[in-house]
Amino acid sequence: MRILVVEDEENLAESLRQGLSADGHRVEVAHDGHLGLDLARTGGPYDVVVLDLMLPGLDGHEICARMRAHGDPTPVLMLTARDGERDEADGLDAGADDYLTKPFSFVVLGARLRALARRAGAAEPTVLRVGDLVLDPQDRRCRRGTRDIELTARELGVLACLMERPGRAVPKQDILDEVWDAPHAIDPNIVEVYVSSLRKKVDAPFGRRSILTVHGTGYRMAPDGG
Repeated sequence: MRILVVEDEENLAESLRQGLSADGHRVEVAHDGHLGLDLARTGGPYDVVVLDLMLPGLDGHEICARMRAHGDPTPVLMLTARDGERDEADGLDAGADDYLTKPFSFVVLGARLRALARRAGAAEPTVLRVGDLVLDPQDRRCRRGTRDIELTARELGVLACLMERPGRAVPKQDILDEVWDAPHAIDPNIVEVYVSSLRKKVDAPFGRRSILTVHGTGYRMAPDGG
């Protein structure tokens, strides 16, 4: 699953990111309400949003309400340090799908996220399309136009990171976090090796430039697929 975590307690947010990533999920983190809402609106699609109630800027109730007001059906699991029926009711009334009080069991959190994804029909990977470049993560198939492109599992993962965010700069570290099992033990420059390989496979044979370098940050997928 692709999960957005909006949590201002940085240690908890990092623990959630590491734990969910270790379970094979792709995780993005925001530490304040305004960034969380912006990512929820423009950074998706996400399979599930883990949303803290008490946040700087905008609180979880307001973020969830605005998501629903814009027609965003993404399942929301709300986290809070509060404990009471009124807080739970307010969260659900704002559009949250589930509610978990801190401290919580990571095992229970994972089970609830999987249940939300199943109910939303979000467990199946989405076929990604950017221009005429198509990637099916479930079947591990890639093609441009009518021509199939053979990619390794790691190349597929890197390409998926970029195609999920067309037009947006994706930092090298974010790619490492999503694709590698132990990202902090790996030189971020390894991403350059895989991007170079991808360019030779998905761009060069077709006369395209879809994977662009964002100097000082990482890479960006051209929104038209090059």
